[in-house]
Amino acid sequence: MSPVHSPSAPSFRIRRRRVLPTSVGLFPECPDVISPKQVVQGLAPVADQRGNISDQTTTDCPPASRTLSGNQNRETGPVRNVATAPPERAHARLVGIARLAAFSPPAETRRKSAEKPEYFLLPVKSILNHCDSKRVPFEWTINPYRGCEFACKYCYARYTHEYMELDGSEFEKKIYVKKDAAPLLAWDVNHKYSYTSEASGGARPDHIAIGTATDPYQPAEREYRVTRACLEELATREGLSVSIITKSNQIVRDIDVLKRIAERSNLGIDITITTLRAGLTRLLEPRAPRPDLRLAAVKQLREAGLAVGVSASPLIPGITDRDGDLEAVAEAAKEAGAQWFFSGVLFLMPSSAKQFLPFVREKFPRLAKQYDAWYAKNGYAPEEYRKKASQRVARIREKFGFVARPWVENKRTATCSQLSLGWDTAAQTMERARACAVG
Repeated sequence: MSPVHSPSAPSFRIRRRRVLPTSVGLFPECPDVISPKQVVQGLAPVADQRGNISDQTTTDCPPASRTLSGNQNRETGPVRNVATAPPERAHARLVGIARLAAFSPPAETRRKSAEKPEYFLLPVKSILNHCDSKRVPFEWTINPYRGCEFACKYCYARYTHEYMELDGSEFEKKIYVKKDAAPLLAWDVNHKYSYTSEASGGARPDHIAIGTATDPYQPAEREYRVTRACLEELATREGLSVSIITKSNQIVRDIDVLKRIAERSNLGIDITITTLRAGLTRLLEPRAPRPDLRLAAVKQLREAGLAVGVSASPLIPGITDRDGDLEAVAEAAKEAGAQWFFSGVLFLMPSSAKQFLPFVREKFPRLAKQYDAWYAKNGYAPEEYRKKASQRVARIREKFGFVARPWVENKRTATCSQLSLGWDTAAQTMERARACAVG
């Protein structure tokens, strides 16, 4: 039985209290496929994660089909998904990641549940996604999957499916598994990664953030093990700077490889817990593990000697911000051994607002008017509310003795200094995600 729905809770005690640049140039054109909704005949197994990366000429997306000088063939190429695209764009030709997704074959799965999502095998050319924004505290992201089965109602990353010409509502229904992750990551680190980050003036290594757009330990990871493959590759390196963020207790499966990474590189782990109320969690994050399971994971990771903190983001106005609720999450996190704690106010991109605002009107009708006023035309809550939330988090940190930012011991003996991550404000958190989460 899945640990998400396990009837036996761990003995952990909870105290309860009252839009981005296009990726056209990254991918070759694919043969004539109408849309990602069409199913290719036959299932494709996930390739050996340590397979030979020289096999780039696959039937998934042959390089020979690229057009000269980068111009797209608008006469014969695949067209956009008519069901999800605006009428004026319905017959435009697919390009970039949308073209690649359109040709992604179904991935094999052992899951039999009628509620399971559709899985597709995405033949990407790179695993490291570069972030060149000065507003974010990392240079690279790794997202082993596109889409996330946890189906969090507020998830900002729904917009990433729109790049594949899919509606944001399909984010949890169509999961794309990145192919050949480990060998691609090995190439990326060898050719792209810098141990003397330009942003730090050469004082520290580039930082790699894992799980910025989709949870690296969603249910798909049990079968496809793309996250594990990436971690195995990172464990062979020395002097890296890495962080992982997840809502899943499945991460404890990889304690062995996480310890190997931490022995040679800087590694910090964030477990997201937005509320301790299990019923509310199930409503907001339908397929994510329960709060007590996540707290148990924090405890187990800390007992393994790993650097772990808790993220209570997003703080959802009128829903998870009741007096005492955020404080209760922080107290439970401290009891589990968390070393840092942060939270930022809900940010809604248009694709997320399209899903979340109707959800609020249905489940929290008393808040509908406030949400429409705050979020219908603006992705941010009012500045005054965000300022008060930031002050509240600062008081919580002081009360429970949390450090203000993720901290891990520097394992590199060269000139690199400790990585400094700024997680303090909602604007920083959400701008970071919006700028760099599409990988």
